[in-house]
Amino acid sequence: MSSDDGAGRDGAPRDMPGRHIGDRQSGGRGALVRNAVGDDPVAPDRLDLALDRLVDFYQTLQPAALCRLGELYAPGAFFKDPFNEVTGVPAIERIFRHMFAQVADPRFVVTTRLRDGGQAMLAWTFAFGHEPRRITVRGVSHLVFDAQGRVVRHRDYWDPAEELYARLPLIGPLMRWLRRRLAA
Repeated sequence: MSSDDGAGRDGAPRDMPGRHIGDRQSGGRGALVRNAVGDDPVAPDRLDLALDRLVDFYQTLQPAALCRLGELYAPGAFFKDPFNEVTGVPAIERIFRHMFAQVADPRFVVTTRLRDGGQAMLAWTFAFGHEPRRITVRGVSHLVFDAQGRVVRHRDYWDPAEELYARLPLIGPLMRWLRRRLAA
């Protein structure tokens, strides 16, 4: 198989072009585990520390802290959410600077953390705006870490139609009507 046919060595799908998902070294507790993009092994204790730092970063996020993204993300990190798909720390920083410019009082709260090998899933709520019109969005981030404990892949999953558009004054009624019409 060629490296760009969408499948890995065993025919399993890849999540990123040229990178195979799921490579893992076997071993007991404390064993090195290959991260999900097949790079060098990452030690579980290093990953736990990296995940702690990342969660703390997001839960206390302020514009002045954005200069720390390079400590948490690898230089060529990939980031995707429903509105953006970028590569590199400067591009990721632009997304967050734009967020701070567009919404009032943004806050992330991580509600669940799951780790498996060199990757993690974070369930979170993101709230912004002022009361009584404060909006809360629920989502999940899939994170893949390199051997240094930096994020190399960050994919956010959340439904903008349910979590955002349905709450907007002009679009909201239409979105709610469509949802009722399409529901089984």
